[in-house]
Amino acid sequence: MANTMLEVKELSTKYITRFREDVYAVDRVSLAVKEGRSLGIAGESGCGKSTLALSLMGYYFPPLHYTSGEIIINGKNISGMKPDDVRKSILGREIAYIPQAAMNALNPTRKIIHFIEDVIMEHEVYATKKDIYERAKKLFETLGLPAEVLQKYPVELSGGMKQRTVIAISVLLLPKVLIADEPSSALDVTSQKMVIKMLRHLMEAGMISSMIFITHELPLLYNVVDDIMVMYAGQIVETGASREMVFDPIHPYSKGLMGSIIVPEQGLRDVKLTAIPGVPPNLKKPPAGCRFAERCRFVRPECLVTNVSLRQAGDGRAYRCILPEAELREAYAREEHKK
Repeated sequence: MANTMLEVKELSTKYITRFREDVYAVDRVSLAVKEGRSLGIAGESGCGKSTLALSLMGYYFPPLHYTSGEIIINGKNISGMKPDDVRKSILGREIAYIPQAAMNALNPTRKIIHFIEDVIMEHEVYATKKDIYERAKKLFETLGLPAEVLQKYPVELSGGMKQRTVIAISVLLLPKVLIADEPSSALDVTSQKMVIKMLRHLMEAGMISSMIFITHELPLLYNVVDDIMVMYAGQIVETGASREMVFDPIHPYSKGLMGSIIVPEQGLRDVKLTAIPGVPPNLKKPPAGCRFAERCRFVRPECLVTNVSLRQAGDGRAYRCILPEAELREAYAREEHKK
């Protein structure tokens, strides 16, 4: 049985504004990622995806603050660890993070090899520059990057090449868990394909044990991950196997998210585009009931006051809605018939 590389229990984190207002960005999120598995996290901007990714690192910088819950990485509970201990023994080795707009994360005045030296020397004080170069050269060549890149400045690389270089730097210490926060955004289709291929290779070669891939494009995850979790307003609204989540979503928000994106996949390319009305709620004062209620076409009075927990679907998925699965599916069938 595969080991659990990352386990999160009821994690809540918040931002504290300069006016001392609390913004509840991640609300009681639980998840687990086993060895050899990949999890995709989808949702529109502001749903809490990136905040969750930063929170999983256990290394908080104001205005982000830990509230409650547990984060267990490869058997180590990092929730109560001191920031310096997390930085020295957890970040890079146990868990690594590829930030949004990673191609712009590199100082344009330093060569790529200098970034690599900084990372390795921070964790291995006796490493020599010669050994580091040979190690980096081998890694880059394994990942399909020419060794010449090591002696180049970031400004000499294309956007796709910079993105792949940042990914390579992120896995230098062979982390157990890799979090990729929208690694393919702002890239052309060819570069996106190369980045996704590179991430797959990292998993297949055993260079990382598990992966979390974050995007606002739910259909993209079908070709990348094993399981998908959809977030809305800081909460999980549905989670399950990637194929079922993409081709047969249960929650009205997941359904709306799929219907708002052009999908080239067979069976979805002819689906008419639909928009999700309204805007997400203000997370300074989250609604008492379902957070999607004001935008949901199936809303009922009790939705506005009942705080619904995740419930199990027939195929093992979990979704957050007061309506039974059968009733939601009947409603979708009626809508499809009207078309």
